[in-house]
Amino acid sequence: MTRLDGELCDNILLGSQARLPTRYGNFRIHAFVCPFTGEEHVALVKGKVAGKREVLVRLHSECVTGDVFGSERCDCGQQLDAAMKRLGRASQGILLYLAQEGRGIGIVNKVAAYHLQDHGLDTVDANRVLGFPADLRSYKCAACMLRVLGVTSIQLMTNNPAKIEELRAYGVRVTKRIPLQIPATATNVRYLRSKKERLRHLLTTPTIREARSTRRPGPR
Repeated sequence: MTRLDGELCDNILLGSQARLPTRYGNFRIHAFVCPFTGEEHVALVKGKVAGKREVLVRLHSECVTGDVFGSERCDCGQQLDAAMKRLGRASQGILLYLAQEGRGIGIVNKVAAYHLQDHGLDTVDANRVLGFPADLRSYKCAACMLRVLGVTSIQLMTNNPAKIEELRAYGVRVTKRIPLQIPATATNVRYLRSKKERLRHLLTTPTIREARSTRRPGPR
């Protein structure tokens, strides 16, 4: 098992933190700089988590199109909303918001990948045509953030087994996986199927639900 250097992890915390009232509840926001990549990440912390076991956690990679603009090409914004609602109801919990736009390729390349998807490629092949692996993310810094926050074990909201595998490889005890599946739409069903079939995400086969008619029957 790979272990993280304690001194390196202890130095990751910037020391900047503040209260963050949100529509989901009251959190504290902690700012981090990853010593491995220089990326800036944040943690939203609900309640007192230091020394606690089985803390509810979501690792969420930045998605400006989904999280900010409400894009329906992916399920990211809806996953973030669902995770925050669940964290808001919990007595303790953590959201790690990681600066890993486009599965780590950045916003410029992500938009280029969108263009390729508009012309028939799926999300995996679009990345590869641009010269990137299907998923460029690492969760080494996330493991350090959890170590600094002092949790002893976590319950992880995710559909992605790679997150669990990598966190465990870095010494994080993941005791439970909590699914976070969002209903598919006509605009993201192909993307979700690619995540299931090509990226090993633990999803039921995404299908589009037919909208129920709200029209009242007319006179006969």
